[in-house]
Amino acid sequence: MFTGIVEHMGTVSEFIETDTTDVGGYGSSIVITDVGPILEDAHLGDSIAVNGTCVTITQFDSTSFKVGVAPETLRRTNLGELVPGKKVNLERAVAGHVRFGGHFVQGHIDTTAEIISITPDGNAKTFYFSPKNPEIMRYIVEKGFICVDGASLTVIDADDANNRFSVMLISYTQEKIVTATKTVGETVNVEVDLMGKLLEKQVTLQIEKQLSSSSGSILGDMVEKIVESKLNDRGRGL
Repeated sequence: MFTGIVEHMGTVSEFIETDTTDVGGYGSSIVITDVGPILEDAHLGDSIAVNGTCVTITQFDSTSFKVGVAPETLRRTNLGELVPGKKVNLERAVAGHVRFGGHFVQGHIDTTAEIISITPDGNAKTFYFSPKNPEIMRYIVEKGFICVDGASLTVIDADDANNRFSVMLISYTQEKIVTATKTVGETVNVEVDLMGKLLEKQVTLQIEKQLSSSSGSILGDMVEKIVESKLNDRGRGL
């Protein structure tokens, strides 16, 4: 679990497409250096968010660490686009003493989104994104939480019809996260607020339960009353 408050921007030093070492897991791996305080309390097997993606530390020393990247992660995120020299947002998993300044972030990316415009607004910048998977727009609401490349941000506008949403980066945030360095056409990782998904599932289950009930359900009674009313109106020639 993470907060969406980026701690540091690291630098990719290696992207190994097929890492045949034990710590590479015989799959893809990424080595990140210039990690600042991130390794102060690091342990093998720790979870860490890289551009908002929860991955596992498989090797580390005093200046760098390695993480393995599963095929599903490469399909769902922008980690496969990383090359040496690229900056990434880093956040360690939540500890018990951490002040919770962002929102509950799982590190499970829903989709990537393309930056379609960047508009200056005073000393701030408004970024518009178009999600690769438009289905996630139903979880994105104005003034709601959104996690972009691991940073907890506030949705400024959600335009379902045009499959886009926007966030504003103040000058301080621009200095602290990699998103501010990106340009139109580049991609970001997006994780929507978990609460929206949970609420949707519970509501859907309740509706399905009501519809499947043969009698005595609130929804079923409402439907029966509406049908009965329409039949009575038809019988009276209305």
